[in-house]
Parts: sequence; structure tokens; C-alpha cells
Amino acid sequence: MLRAVAILRAGQKHTGEIADTLLLDYDQRRAPGGVLTGLKGARIEIALANSLSLATDDCLILEDGRLVEVVARPEPLLEVRAGNVASMARLAWHLGDRHIAAQLHERRLRVRRDPATEKLLASLAVNMLAIEAPFEPEGGAYSGGDPHHRHSHPHHGHGHCEDDK
Repeated sequence: MLRAVAILRAGQKHTGEIADTLLLDYDQRRAPGGVLTGLKGARIEIALANSLSLATDDCLILEDGRLVEVVARPEPLLEVRAGNVASMARLAWHLGDRHIAAQLHERRLRVRRDPATEKLLASLAVNMLAIEAPFEPEGGAYSGGDPHHRHSHPHHGHGHCEDDK
């Protein structure tokens, strides 16, 4: 069994070979642990010193230096659009007030598909579309930062672990 001991954040360079890929939903990326099976069939024990969440394009570093890519699994979501900026702000406030995780885009947002959330959204008279897509919600005040860019380096001319294949 392979053993993952550290995280290589998206954008950080590494020369390790890609051993396998993990396709993980939001909950699995938020609290990685246990033994998972990669797309190529490798069994991977997650043995991280800190329980940090994972994002798409992060890699797990195995004891032998090889890497395991992390990819967000598509999930049942609602894509929501409001008629104007004020309506979108009101929508975001209602979701935040109920601690509903949301992924923000320029003119839309995404939330997990759930009957209670659908009922709330219907009461707010917004446009909803049921979709299947990866879910990468905002981290919030206590998450330690943006889940998509949690590392610090110059923001130009960088790739991620896939570049080293």
C-alpha cells in the first residue's frame, strides 16, 4: 500500500513521477484521511501530519517521492443566477446566514443540491439549474485562505505538479 505523507499545493514544482490520481468529492477533499483507491487501482493511505484540506491540482507526496494527483469529482449542484447585483448580494447573504457552502463565480454561484436549499432558493425567485460539476466552495473566515491558491509565490509563469510528468 502506498502512503501519502505530505501535500504539494497546486503551482508548486516537484520532480516526482505521478503514480495515480484520486477523484475526490468536496467532503473527501475537506477532511482527507483513511485509505483511498486511485483511478489506476493503487491503494493510498493518507497519513498527513496536519489535516489540511485539498483542492484540485494539489498532489499528495508519497513516502517514495512519487505523487498522487487530486482531482475534484463532479457532484450534484445547483447553479444559481440572480437578475442583478443587488439580488445576487441578497442571495449570497441568505446562503451565508444559513452557513451553506457556496462556490462564487462572476455572475453565478453554485451550491450543493439539497431539498432545503432548493426551497430557500425558490423563495428568493432566482434562476436555478441542476448540474453535475466539481465543487470548490469558498473557504470562509476560518479556513486559512482561498482553497484554490493557498500557497505563496510570484503569480506568473508557474505550473503545477502535472508539468513535471
